[in-house]
Amino acid sequence: MDLPRSEYVLGRAHPALAGHVRRYLGYREYSATPVRRRQAPVGSCTLILNLGPPIRLHGPAGPSVPTSFLAGMHDEVVHTEYTGHQFGVQVDLSPLGVFALLGRPMPELSNVAPALTELDAPELAALPARMADAPDWPRRFALLDALLLRRLETPAGRPDAEVAWAWRRLVRSHGRVGVQELAEETGWSRRHLLTRFRGQVGLAPKPTARVLRFQRAARLLVPTAVYDGSTTPAVRSIAEVAAECGYADHAHLVREFHALAGCTPSEYLAGWS
Repeated sequence: MDLPRSEYVLGRAHPALAGHVRRYLGYREYSATPVRRRQAPVGSCTLILNLGPPIRLHGPAGPSVPTSFLAGMHDEVVHTEYTGHQFGVQVDLSPLGVFALLGRPMPELSNVAPALTELDAPELAALPARMADAPDWPRRFALLDALLLRRLETPAGRPDAEVAWAWRRLVRSHGRVGVQELAEETGWSRRHLLTRFRGQVGLAPKPTARVLRFQRAARLLVPTAVYDGSTTPAVRSIAEVAAECGYADHAHLVREFHALAGCTPSEYLAGWS
């Protein structure tokens, strides 16, 4: 049996990119048989700089086969599929980082994954070819640092301080802050906060909170080695995770997994084993 072969290299973004970039991940993969993965919603945007063959996407926007692409905030599951070789860099960006880099209304990127050539950012679209010529991961990450730093020297978009504060509040609380509370703390009306937040994040505060809470629950269920390289397994039961993340009960958590990941918590966990 021909098993998948893989290499993953974590890269640390330049300190000046903190708050915009969560991580760089270089990857090489090979499988002679189709590899299909469930990509559940997370509280970030995903930039894929593909240095090899394209990957197939099946999501809310329909099937597509982009080479390099940017996935905005999602609140629906996406499936990826490939056979053969995969080679590239994944960049996990905050939605406000994407807004600063591109300056476009973020709802245009919600639940879609446009190719880089569709983003009116020629320098970004040309980056994969430059990275493919680099001899190793550190130099590929350095090219990425340089481009992002140049674009952020003169941001294409400037997030409102109130939106940035509300976003950080939701992230720190794992989505357990109500919209009315956010509005009162920013001094804005509920409607104004919803409009400005959605325009700069891509989703309104309530669905954003829902995704962040789901992300917390999913990470509590999955062995921590998947996320940080440690070997400590997750020990929480589904009921414990539901209580810790503020779901009403086990059934509520199961409904959220069906809605956001298209499966039960047990099926989601089995997919990581």
